[in-house]
Amino acid sequence: MSQIRLITLDPGHFHAALVQKEMYPEVSPRAHVYAPLGQDLVDHLARVARFNTGTRSPTSWELEVHAGPDPLGRLLAEKPGDVVIFSGRNRAKIDGIVACLEAGLHVLADKPWIIRPEDFGRLEAALETAGRHRVVAYDIMTERYEITSILQRALVSDPAVFGEIVRGTPEEPGVYMESVHHLLKLVAGVPNLRPAWFFDIGEQGEALADAGTHLADLAQWTLFPDRAPGWRADLRLTAAQRWPTVLTAAEFSRATGEKAFPDSLQPWVKDGRLDYFCNTRVCYSLGGVVVKLDVLWRYEAAQGGGDTHLAVYRGTRSRVEVRQQAEERGRPEVYVVPGGSGARGAVRAALERRLAVLAPDWPGLEVQDAGERFRIAIPDRYRVGHEAHFAQVARQFFAYVREPASLPAWENPAMLAKYALTTGGVALSRGEAALGGGL
Repeated sequence: MSQIRLITLDPGHFHAALVQKEMYPEVSPRAHVYAPLGQDLVDHLARVARFNTGTRSPTSWELEVHAGPDPLGRLLAEKPGDVVIFSGRNRAKIDGIVACLEAGLHVLADKPWIIRPEDFGRLEAALETAGRHRVVAYDIMTERYEITSILQRALVSDPAVFGEIVRGTPEEPGVYMESVHHLLKLVAGVPNLRPAWFFDIGEQGEALADAGTHLADLAQWTLFPDRAPGWRADLRLTAAQRWPTVLTAAEFSRATGEKAFPDSLQPWVKDGRLDYFCNTRVCYSLGGVVVKLDVLWRYEAAQGGGDTHLAVYRGTRSRVEVRQQAEERGRPEVYVVPGGSGARGAVRAALERRLAVLAPDWPGLEVQDAGERFRIAIPDRYRVGHEAHFAQVARQFFAYVREPASLPAWENPAMLAKYALTTGGVALSRGEAALGGGL
């Protein structure tokens, strides 16, 4: 097979560029970009240019830019590559994905693929089309490549460490996950501006449908290793709620650089303030296990703070937790909390055995006492950071492109279950039906 050739379609999010933060031996350095001429395209080109001119591991991408109206139509007519990268506006993303798959092109797409229950059939069609044309349709699930997620999954899968998953209740779920993001991000003291359309929930999606995709994916990836729950048989939505983060005109301007709220956001503007519905709580049953997710956006982190993450799995022998909060100073850490003082010695011994099994792939992991819990000491070399995970996903994807039959059979049903949950949860929080009648 000749070198893989990349095409990026209408990049509206910086994740599109992160796929090209590294070079890949199986990928041609000449890549194509199709997009309308505008700020999104300019920002994308600037990011790739910075990767090329970086002082540490500079890249050598050569971009052919096709700027003009109807970028998808032109891409499909010319087809200068094999793989199409999607990362940007979410409302119509699935239509572009389906069109590219029908044209025999592989697709690597950032989350979310869909943000509305009525588009679920289009997602099913996309996966069916990929199989029929023997091309790969792959979701960029970067959190699977985070070392703390990998360790949590391994420990939850070990009965000697974890026992069995506690099925739980809505008040004390078997799995609880919380993700807190911030709308205003500062880089060297200067706001990293977001496009105004980011605040349009009809374009970007609400919290659960967008950022919540990662939490939904991690929950089923951890509870169902190497297989997927069926969205019809194993998924039951029980409760969901939504609420806004309210932005003043000045706060919106600081986050976007816009002078005023655009017309597209006026339906959510009240008394000069924007109700941005970017917070969702959902409770559901996954294979009989009660899972609760809180996906939250706040305006700005406290000084010295940042985004936070919490994931707690309750087992009959111990709780396995990933915490990235103030105590951890921005770095996620893995903790194991034995179920009682009598279990402490046995759990520690089981942890030592599990880390020994993991050592060929992850040498240097250690168990440390941390009061009533154990902490897994993780060498810094495994903490590669969020941006580096995109290249890890891309390398796995390119391996599947080389051999489409190697894509695990559970990936497609896992994607259906994940998006049934995220879109259905948003619908339930609005008091609407999910997938024509609920889950």
